[in-house]
Amino acid sequence: MAVSDMVATGGARARSNRLRILAVAAQELSRNPQASMDDVARAAGVVRRTLYGHFPSRDALIDGIAQQAAREVTEAFHRGQTDADSPDEAMARFTLAVWEVGDRYRLLIALAQRNLTSAGIHELLRPVREKAAELLENGQRLGVFSDHLPAPALSYAVESMTLGLLQAANDGAWENGDAVAAATACLIAAGVPAGRAASVAERIAAARA
Repeated sequence: MAVSDMVATGGARARSNRLRILAVAAQELSRNPQASMDDVARAAGVVRRTLYGHFPSRDALIDGIAQQAAREVTEAFHRGQTDADSPDEAMARFTLAVWEVGDRYRLLIALAQRNLTSAGIHELLRPVREKAAELLENGQRLGVFSDHLPAPALSYAVESMTLGLLQAANDGAWENGDAVAAATACLIAAGVPAGRAASVAERIAAARA
C-alpha cells in the first residue's frame, strides 16, 4: 500500500473512531450526566490515550457532541429540502430535522449550564439559529409568518420552544410528544394558522419517512 493510501486509511479510521466515541459519549452522558472520561472510554471500548487524543478534556468532548448535533441538524434539513418548499414547509422540515437528533439536544440541555465551555450551547448552536432566522425572515417577507417580532428574535423564541418541547418529552411531561406535534407548535408560534400548520407538518413528515 502506498504511503498516501496508508495516510488516507488512517485518517478515515480516526474520523470513524471520533464519531463512534461521540455517539457512545452521548448515550453515556444521557444515562449519567456525571459520567467521567474513564466511563466513556470503557463504554466506547478504547483506552484513555485514544479518547484523550480526540478530546483532551470533558468540556472538549461535550463541545464535540454539540458541534456534531448542529451538523446533523443542518444535514438532515438539507437532505429533504427542495426549491419548491414554501416558507412554512421549509420551517416544518427544519423543526423535524432538529427532532431527528433530539437525543443529543436533550443531552445538551441537561449539560449546558454546568459543563460546556465559555462559548456554551448558545454559541455552538448559532449556525442552526441563523438558518432558522433566515427561513423566518423569508416567510415574513412573503406574508406567511407573523412579523410582530423581527426574524432573529422570533428565531430565538422558536428555538426555545423546540428545546423546551424536547425537554418536556425527556422528562415525561409530554408523553405523546412527537415530531409532527412539535413542528406544528413551532409553525403556530411563527404565526401560521393551526389547521394549516398541522397539515404542513404532517405532509412534510410523511415525505421524510
